[in-house]
Amino acid sequence: MAQFFIDLKVHSFLQYALWTAILVSIPCGIVGSYIVTRRISYIAGGIAHTILGGLGIARYLEKVYHLEWLHPIYGAIIAAIVAAFVIGWARLKAREREDTLISAIWAIGMAIGVLFIACTPGSSEDLMSYLFGSILMVSSSDLILIAILDVVIIVTSVVLYHQLFAISFDEEFTQVRGVNVERLHLLFICLTALTVVLLVTVVGIVMAIALLTLPVAISGIFTRRMWQLMALSALLTTVFTTGGIILSYGPDLPAGAVTIVITGIAYFAALGWSTWRGHTVHR
Repeated sequence: MAQFFIDLKVHSFLQYALWTAILVSIPCGIVGSYIVTRRISYIAGGIAHTILGGLGIARYLEKVYHLEWLHPIYGAIIAAIVAAFVIGWARLKAREREDTLISAIWAIGMAIGVLFIACTPGSSEDLMSYLFGSILMVSSSDLILIAILDVVIIVTSVVLYHQLFAISFDEEFTQVRGVNVERLHLLFICLTALTVVLLVTVVGIVMAIALLTLPVAISGIFTRRMWQLMALSALLTTVFTTGGIILSYGPDLPAGAVTIVITGIAYFAALGWSTWRGHTVHR
């Protein structure tokens, strides 16, 4: 652990990784709070796995057609937004087919991504980095793009805080008050999509949903108000992501996997404490 802080002063990639962890944690805490409150984590999971298709296509075009400007994260953003609109439409217009549609998008997105990555010359390692994260590979240009997405998500969430809060608890009452619930729901799904894109950078596609929901679940044990839930979730996510980077550095372990293990341990510890406290109170 001491070696990490020594190297942090001289290696820019470690500095970029820490900044990425901090930047990603804030929207993760905000959007994750709405997702857990509305119980729609399966939607975030569907979007996360669909992203692989966009990543694979962008990587293929970049390598085969020498489109150096086409960063894989651009493909991830496009795939996430498209998936968000399709899933949002299904939720609003075809409720009875929502689960099936999400499963189809989930599987097709993954399959397309695997196929394009397999067809891309010299990209055999890309699949693992996309699936399980590669935060130590974040460059300065990646960090700028992450910061831009961060600002978009945070500003939108703050400006529409009351509306998003309202639909999280009572969509029908919110609609009666004249709020366009359908448009707001689509916007929220898009915010979820952008947040998932950020999380893929840190922990990868497979584990993104855990980092989006577990810190919120822990925070829910100790908070009662939405803003408190968001703040504590963002703080915990920051601790988990930075802790994962620090603890994984010395043994040369995957930072994303270590982050999720830390998060999981904290979740079960909090759950156990809450259960024990409940039994103690009722004795």
